[in-house]
Amino acid sequence: MKKKRKKKIKIKKKNFALFIIVVMLLAYSITQVIFLVVKVITSPKKEIEIKEEKPIEKKKKETKPDETKKEEKSNDSEITINEKIDYFNIEYLDRYLSYKRNNNTLTDEQIIKNVNMQLDKTPYKDIIKANNLNTEKVLVNKYYYLEEDYVPDDLETISSTYALSNMKLVHEAKEAFESLSKAAAKEKLKIIAMSSYRSYSYQVNLYNRYVKQDGKEDADTYSGRPGHSEHQTGLAVDVYNQDETYTNFEKTKEYKWMQQHAQEYGFILRFPKDKEDETGYHFESWHYRYVGKEIAEYIKENNISFEEYYATIIKDW
Repeated sequence: MKKKRKKKIKIKKKNFALFIIVVMLLAYSITQVIFLVVKVITSPKKEIEIKEEKPIEKKKKETKPDETKKEEKSNDSEITINEKIDYFNIEYLDRYLSYKRNNNTLTDEQIIKNVNMQLDKTPYKDIIKANNLNTEKVLVNKYYYLEEDYVPDDLETISSTYALSNMKLVHEAKEAFESLSKAAAKEKLKIIAMSSYRSYSYQVNLYNRYVKQDGKEDADTYSGRPGHSEHQTGLAVDVYNQDETYTNFEKTKEYKWMQQHAQEYGFILRFPKDKEDETGYHFESWHYRYVGKEIAEYIKENNISFEEYYATIIKDW
């Protein structure tokens, strides 16, 4: 009986040892499983977060790149203009900016001046009725016109001593021209009016003759279309010295005298050599315009055209 009890005890000890081993293995396995589960669960979350952060960073960079800033600054500089310039006209702002985009090498002063002279418009197409009628300030050119029935007040015939027959100017211009010619005569020079006031109908016939002779394109470089000729104002006069043809007036002593003294009597050389872009006409040594002493002297001193004076000083748009 004693031997049998000992055997049972031994068996129980052995079973207990196996039980412990099994429990330990199970515990280890469970621990590994839990570790793997946690790893699987946690690892993808980190990867997803990283993947989600990258496109957000890209979007931020794309919204404010350096190149965009430079382009915005460039566009801003193209559409700004100095509004403090004395002859700036707020009504022309859009035209200034548009003209600047196409002529960005010019200064703001020149851009504003050119637009004020209507140089951004098409000659004879975008036209304006002339202001300051019956005054020395009236401007008539390829952008400013006179109506067909316009006849200036107080036209008077120039003395035959200083003009061909039946040459007329408005009173003030006529008096000034006679004084000018008289002063030149004292120096044995002859300055004779060969063309002065012209009516609208007269200009129609003259212009059409030039077109037939040289074609419209060439005619427009030296002859005003009807309604656009200064001669209709009664303030313009073509001169010669009776010895040379009027187209050779530049070669005469009379021309040199006029260059020195015309402004003293209120006259300007209307179409100078270096102002063709402003006036729209080739140089004409024989064509003079009465504007009064004050304006004539200012134009002479500053070497500008009447268009430039009108655009920057008169400013009567």
